[in-house]
Amino acid sequence: MSDKQVKMIILSTDNLDESIKFYTETLGFSLKFRDGAHFAALDGGGVTLALATAVDHPIHGQVVVGIKTEDVDGAAKAVEAAGGGIVKGPYDDAHERRAVVYDNKGNGLVFYKPIQR
Repeated sequence: MSDKQVKMIILSTDNLDESIKFYTETLGFSLKFRDGAHFAALDGGGVTLALATAVDHPIHGQVVVGIKTEDVDGAAKAVEAAGGGIVKGPYDDAHERRAVVYDNKGNGLVFYKPIQR
């Protein structure tokens, strides 16, 4: 069994307030948290639905799938070896190790592992 789990779908927005209103009021998702005017996470059941402006979106303008894994570096290397591409990383940010990649057909993926501090 793979250690990789799809945990997040990241959508682009140019107006976080409008997007939050649409997904909460129109579709009934509950807001898990908001980070300023550039990122929000909604409760999508087993998957988080994230809304992000260009400030926080890994590949703005695309739907990106967030995949939790124990080996971010290995996952990024495997994607590259199979014909995908590295957009950024692997690198550590304030909360997690992550790599932003394209699969072999140009779809955006973010591999991540929370950093224990």
